[in-house]
Order: sequence, then structure tokens, then C-alpha cells
Amino acid sequence: MEPVVDIDMRDYWDGITGFYAGSANVALQMLGAPGVAYGVMESKVEGGRVDRHPFKRARTTLTYLAVAVLGTEDDRAAYRDAVNGAHRQVRSTKDSPVRYNAFDRDLQLWVAACLYFGWADTYERLHGPLDDDTAEAIYQELAVLGTTLQVPREMWPATRAAFEEYFQGRLADADIDGPTADYVRMLIGFDMTPWWFRPAGVLLGFMNTGYTPPVLREKLGLEWSDRNQRIFDAVNRATGMVYRRLPRPVRNAPFNLLLVGLRRRMRSGRALV
Repeated sequence: MEPVVDIDMRDYWDGITGFYAGSANVALQMLGAPGVAYGVMESKVEGGRVDRHPFKRARTTLTYLAVAVLGTEDDRAAYRDAVNGAHRQVRSTKDSPVRYNAFDRDLQLWVAACLYFGWADTYERLHGPLDDDTAEAIYQELAVLGTTLQVPREMWPATRAAFEEYFQGRLADADIDGPTADYVRMLIGFDMTPWWFRPAGVLLGFMNTGYTPPVLREKLGLEWSDRNQRIFDAVNRATGMVYRRLPRPVRNAPFNLLLVGLRRRMRSGRALV
């Protein structure tokens, strides 16, 4: 489907959301697909282990978003090759509770869908709803979250309505086992971070809990009160008010900075992930 209006994603990309909702989004990816969950928990890619290297994993994930949404085709091709190299090591063994392979297009589609949902959810909470034509144009543009890897364009649900049916169906079917629930609670609470990060982790843990869909919060046993919701909403509104007044390069940070760093590594021949 062709976009109905021209858009520049730099006008809709708030860097703060990677911190407010990043862990919640990884948790969502895991909770909606056991193959994603065990691919994360059993990963043999040491540098990609969020439980052991949270900041390096965060940089890799945020760089992927920067490349997919703000980068050029050359950026995407280079990063695709680098990510594919890491993904070759992410596959189930005979001892894994579920079968998975990081090149599974259905799993990649679910991850991309979660990333789109994360963008739409955070944008609306910070800035309010978009008009239908702009929202649809951005939805079509963000198919790139999947096509940057192995997801064919035709697998992306054709419209936002089709996406909503697909996404809500996956949420409703989420079946969370004990190891996955424990791991996800660690992510959302930022328990994997070092002691010096804990003050920031308290705020980010609160925001990421708020950005976890209520049906999953309930399944995880995460406490969330009406007062929590009011504070969460107020923080988002205040953040949106500030961000609307910032210059675009500041609003886009750290994604634009990560893209610059990636291009420097490409020129120098250093590893990209």
C-alpha cells in the first residue's frame, strides 16, 4: 500500500522513548513469542546478552532502530550483514524447551510488530493521536522495521486495522512460563544494571512498567495502581511538552548520534554489533 501523505520520520522520532519503553518492548517481544524469549535467554552471542551486557545490548538495539528508520539503504545493508552474522548463532538446541531460529521470518515479523507498536504507543502518549492519513503513512513507512532484516514486505499487515487484529491476537495468546516471566521482570525492573545506575533504573523501571500492556502486567504480577497511572501519564505529557519545543537533532538523539557512530565504524572497518 502506498503512503497517503509524505512524511519525514525525523519529525516523529523521540529519542527519550528508547529509555522510557525499551525494556518493556523487549519484554513484549519475548512474552508474545516463546521462540524470541528463549532466543534471548539462551543466546550464545555474549555481547548481545542483555542480562550480562545491558548497555552494549541497548546500543545494538537502538542502533538497529536508527539504521532502519533514519539510515540509508547502504546503512541498512551493512547492518543487516552484521546482525545476520550474530543471528547465525541464535538457534535452539536439543535441550531447548522450544524450537527457534533467529532467521525465522514469523519471529522477525513479531519483533518488528512490537517495535512499531512501541513507536505508536509512546508517540501518542507524548503527543496525542495523529490524523488517520499521517498515522497510516507512518505505519507503511515503518514496515522497514521488518524488511531491514528478512521479513518480506508482503508479510507486513496491509493496514493498521489488519495490524491491530494480528497484534492483539498475539497478545491474547501469550503463554508465559516461569523462566520467561522471571527474565522479563528483571528487564523491566532494570535489575541487570550495575549499582551506580540504580537511581536512574528506578525511574526507568517505573516508566517501562507503565509501558508494559496491562494484560501482560497482570500476567507478570507487576503492581500498578491508579496513582501510578496518573503519575505515568503526567510524566509523558510533561515530556511531550518539552520535546515539542526542542530542535529536531536534539529530539532525535541518541538515534542520530548512533547512526553517525555506525558510519564511522563502517569507514574504519570495525565491528558494527
